[in-house]
Amino acid sequence: MFSKKSFSVVFLKKNLHLGAANLKQQKLSNSEKYAWQFIQDHLESIPALSIVALGQQANVSTATIIRTLRKRGFKGYSDFKHHLVEENQGSYTNLARADSDIRSAIMKNEHEVTNTIKMIKIADVEKAVQQIRRAQIIYIFARGFSELIAEELLVKLQLLKKNCQLSDDPNIIQTLATDIRPGNLVIIISLNGETPELVEAARRISQNRAPILLITTNGTSSIGKYASLILCGFKSETTYFPAYEVHSRLPLQVITRVLLDSYVIRTKK
Repeated sequence: MFSKKSFSVVFLKKNLHLGAANLKQQKLSNSEKYAWQFIQDHLESIPALSIVALGQQANVSTATIIRTLRKRGFKGYSDFKHHLVEENQGSYTNLARADSDIRSAIMKNEHEVTNTIKMIKIADVEKAVQQIRRAQIIYIFARGFSELIAEELLVKLQLLKKNCQLSDDPNIIQTLATDIRPGNLVIIISLNGETPELVEAARRISQNRAPILLITTNGTSSIGKYASLILCGFKSETTYFPAYEVHSRLPLQVITRVLLDSYVIRTKK
């Protein structure tokens, strides 16, 4: 990871290597080439050095430094230092702006996690744990990116010796939904709770009086009308992929993790 200092040096080397871009540069002598290379290698310390101190460190005369800088498009050493400071401030501004954008992304995720945890009701988690515990077969339905969370839930429930299966194919979901009976449990994972095939599946399951546990960020969704229990998380309205329906599933992941951890705690007792 770059520090602000290293970022600035890289930025400055890129921008100062050509000096003043609009001026035609003169050919440097060997001593001037050496002086210019020394300056490039010590950009971060230049603002604090006098021309005499720089000459001593580089082992060149002050006259050589001035000639070098003038050939690179600067009026003199003071002009070069002023230009250096201005470019340095610009690089810090760019980095600060980048830092701010990244911080916003971090805060968005923190906001979703924190608010989701606040929204989780312990009583509802307890009910969900008991539903899982009593269920003979657990059916998990999910579509799109929610399938990734469903797959994790499936594997962990199977590791806990539960008879569990996952379906993400719309046709299979509809077929299963028609045949599911009480004594089993359906867990539907849906961010908005409005996926058409899942809404229809929930309707069919409800007609059979089988319990539905909905994990979502929309407690008043169409699927929610048919659910016997809803675990609802918080979804941020901010998305970095506005052209696509790929909102963060982080709230759903938090809920499933809490649910699984709680189930393990209860079954160990």
